[in-house]
Amino acid sequence: MKTHHLFFLLLFIISYSGKTQSDSLSSADLKTFQNQLTQFEKSRLADSVHKAILTDQLSLLTSKDVQKKNELIAEIKRLEALDSLRISRLSAQARQLRQSAGHYPVILRTDTLFRIYTRSGATRPEERAKDISARLKTLYKDDFLVLDSIRIIESDYTTDIICRDMVIMSITDLDAMIYNKTRQQMAAEYAGIIRTAIETARKDASLGRLLGRIGLVLLVIAGVWFLITLMIRLHTRTETYIAGKKDVWLKNLAYKDYTFLSAEQELSLIYFILKVFKWFLIALILYLNIPLIFSIFPFTRGWADNLFALIWMPFRGVVNAVWNYIPNFFSIAVIVVIMRYFIRFIRYIFTEIDSEKLKISGFHPDWAMPTFSIVKFLLYAFMFVMIFPYLPGSDSGIFKGVSVFIGVLFSLGSSSAIANIIAGIVITYMRPFKTGDRIRIGEMTGDVIEKTLLVTRLRTTKMEEITIPNASVLSGNTINYSAPAKNEGLIIHSTVTIGYDAPWKDVHQALIDAALRTTGVLQAPLPFVLQTGLEDFYVSYQINAYIKDINRTAAIYSDLHQHIQDVFNDRGIEIMSPHYRALRDGNTTTIPADHLDEGYKPPSFRVSSHPDQ
Repeated sequence: MKTHHLFFLLLFIISYSGKTQSDSLSSADLKTFQNQLTQFEKSRLADSVHKAILTDQLSLLTSKDVQKKNELIAEIKRLEALDSLRISRLSAQARQLRQSAGHYPVILRTDTLFRIYTRSGATRPEERAKDISARLKTLYKDDFLVLDSIRIIESDYTTDIICRDMVIMSITDLDAMIYNKTRQQMAAEYAGIIRTAIETARKDASLGRLLGRIGLVLLVIAGVWFLITLMIRLHTRTETYIAGKKDVWLKNLAYKDYTFLSAEQELSLIYFILKVFKWFLIALILYLNIPLIFSIFPFTRGWADNLFALIWMPFRGVVNAVWNYIPNFFSIAVIVVIMRYFIRFIRYIFTEIDSEKLKISGFHPDWAMPTFSIVKFLLYAFMFVMIFPYLPGSDSGIFKGVSVFIGVLFSLGSSSAIANIIAGIVITYMRPFKTGDRIRIGEMTGDVIEKTLLVTRLRTTKMEEITIPNASVLSGNTINYSAPAKNEGLIIHSTVTIGYDAPWKDVHQALIDAALRTTGVLQAPLPFVLQTGLEDFYVSYQINAYIKDINRTAAIYSDLHQHIQDVFNDRGIEIMSPHYRALRDGNTTTIPADHLDEGYKPPSFRVSSHPDQ
């Protein structure tokens, strides 16, 4: 019945251990394991009863009942084999518990002696490990401890390791089963480990070893001092050597007329990098020296591990993160390369359209490059969407929060910019003007020198540069002077006012002749005159003439006005604009003196009387 008690104990331990996550299987595996243990116990109890009955029957048989006796013996052996098979399966499952259960170290000073996987009764694994460590610490501090007093005793359900009246630890069947050993083997092994650890700890604390460790610390300090001194001297010599080779090695870093870095600035930068590198190495040596010194003494080895972990753990984390990120990096690289060559292919198509080698009906060549810019932006946006899941930390809450914050800032701060971009796209496909055209937007007139998605820039005839947001261009009226000039020609016009005393036919011909004399005015179609008004004191005549050279409009206007004055003066026609009033009797004509005949005299007053008066 001892085996019966054993499995009752195993059932209790495993069932209770399922309440703690750190030293149990997963909930589903634990439930399955518990069901198997329950079924095993029921089957084993039934088999035990059956075996007891068979044993009683066997004892009642006589020597004559050989066949019956053999049958009973065979049945008993079958039950024992079945029980052995069930125990083997249970042991295998217990060993699997070691791989999935939490484990807690038993520590003496800074050394881990062994680990605890299972509970003992109501004591959890971590509590067992702490209690055992505390008892070992007490034994280590006992100056009168005799190591041979650490021994092993057996009980019904555990094997205990004791020292005098203190139970250091109790080893259960499950503890042994996890390691596929017997309780006695585990107890003997642990007892040996405990004796060796206490003996080693005592030797480490001996006076001779303490003095040796102090000497080793001094040697390490001397070595660090030597390394730092050597590094400082090497740094000084390196700077001196570089300064001597400055004229040979260092040249001004320049592109065309702009110097990015002069030789002196490059030398200062090299000195700065060397200084930073020197102090980094000194700090690293000092930092690594501290855990090295701490590791010499047993009571400070824990500090050494913690200090070393401050450097090693982040470094290892970075290395592991980089290594784990390599597949994502290759995915990003493939996406970028494919998209890059695809954009090159799209650029080639639009370049052919822009150069008019490839013609598409209804698609104007000047749309090609703006359309390519839009397509390229959309392709890059699509590429970023594809790359985004592969970026490190893209699924973290912080990354998402920053993305939303940037999106909100962009939305709030770029409303006018978005409006200008949309207007720029619309203007591109409306084709109201091209770069180089002379246009008028509102009150501003000038040549288009730049057209972007955000603004349009004009240069006036006075060489002033005007920047107009595309939203303003789209919302207003645009007059293009260059577009009609390329075909029929642009009509320029000017108005003069002539008195009623001048025949209108003579005025028409004079204006046309003056226009034909003007450089830049086309001979065909011929200039023409419109009478725009019959005012109180004069008639308004408007001369209209065709020109091609839009960039000379101001000069053509000036030349036209000069010729109008010359022709009218030559033909004796007075220009009454602006309002000009004169008494004809006794007043000099308005025609300049150099256009008058020699001996010209102003007419005198004529006084006449009527005979009847």
